[in-house]
Amino acid sequence: MSKTSEILDKQKKYLWPNHLAYYGEPLPLDHGDGMYVWDVEGKKYLDFFGGILTTSVGHNHPEVTKAAQQQVEKIIHTSTLYPHENYVNLAEKIAEISPRELQVSYFTTSGTDAVETAVLLAKTHTGYQEVVALRHGYSGRSAMGMTLTGQAGWRIGSTHIIGIKHALNPYCYRCPLKLKYPECGVACAEDVADLIKTTTSGKIAAFLAEPIQGVGGFITPPPEYFEIVVEIVHRYGGLFISDEVQTGFGRTGEKWFGIEHWNVTPDIMTMAKGIANGFPLGNTITTTEIAESTLGAGLTISTFGGNPVSTAAGLATIEVMQKEANPEHVAEVGNLLRAGLDELFEKYLVIGDVRGKGLMQGIEMVVDRESKEPATKAITHLFEETRKLGMLIGKGGLYGNVVRISPPLISTKEDIENALEMFDVAFARVQEAI
Repeated sequence: MSKTSEILDKQKKYLWPNHLAYYGEPLPLDHGDGMYVWDVEGKKYLDFFGGILTTSVGHNHPEVTKAAQQQVEKIIHTSTLYPHENYVNLAEKIAEISPRELQVSYFTTSGTDAVETAVLLAKTHTGYQEVVALRHGYSGRSAMGMTLTGQAGWRIGSTHIIGIKHALNPYCYRCPLKLKYPECGVACAEDVADLIKTTTSGKIAAFLAEPIQGVGGFITPPPEYFEIVVEIVHRYGGLFISDEVQTGFGRTGEKWFGIEHWNVTPDIMTMAKGIANGFPLGNTITTTEIAESTLGAGLTISTFGGNPVSTAAGLATIEVMQKEANPEHVAEVGNLLRAGLDELFEKYLVIGDVRGKGLMQGIEMVVDRESKEPATKAITHLFEETRKLGMLIGKGGLYGNVVRISPPLISTKEDIENALEMFDVAFARVQEAI
């Protein structure tokens, strides 16, 4: 029996059957180095999904690994009951690169935790309970996270938190209002006011949105969208929570956080995934004034929040980003990637749309461009072809037809060109088979 078969047999026997795995035969990975991973049979792959946008500075980066190893030898666990230099230093480092009004952090263990913390904070600060999220959005697998999520397929069972409403999504390629940008006047943004007036008490605690939707399929709003929505949200008493779990830490290029492209400053930001290059860590950052709302509101701790090893890795990860993979670098290689994807769009009719920023680029696959019918079989074929060629990619979207491209931020020009060549071959095979 092969090592792959042994692992898959044990997974089937000992793990829940709803574990989502890519490919017709799931791919057990063994080790990684930089831009590459190897499966348990020894085959090498160029990783262009980055562990769901998590391996931000490459697999097993020596500086991150060294920082974690040194901390393991000192103390592994403290909890938030005991201050530790790593997590206060990481909080200071994040404050330095965040929009200047956001200075105070609360560390947890994941993006789900960070979002839960942000919503709790908004409710505490405003005194209101209702929250507006976006259709097609994704916020994790807790009860609140699944309710905030705007896709039925990611909600398990009938768990539902009351008081959460879903606004129209700024999905220009599949506009829910059947309008065209810019003639539409960004009507989806203006509709948020009507949503609040007709489906809530008239006062909300928060509006939560990803600057670019991750699981939703890298949906990228028009330039005016957030300025319009944030003004509406503040008018009705709410705070704006920018979910930077996937867009944070330079992923979108030019800026450290995705929302900075839209010329607004959030009241609260959440972050996780790429924050520590794969170590479990989440963070919720806000203003000093909003954070002080929690004083006297009740007791709270996080057993694993601000873990010394994870925060050591987080500090090292940001330092590596600043030296090797800063937002300017990401913009440069991201522009190269986008130019190559736009050329593929011109060649292959199975590509309906290309969108995103920096090293967060999406390809929406369709049966034909006129009907825009999602090409779910074609994307399955594309996955198998890119796997054969030695490249890993991601997918998302409500219909499961969007290729998610999100390589480590240390990507070079050569890495991008290598990936584009493999995409060209894979798309040619898919197009031929349709």
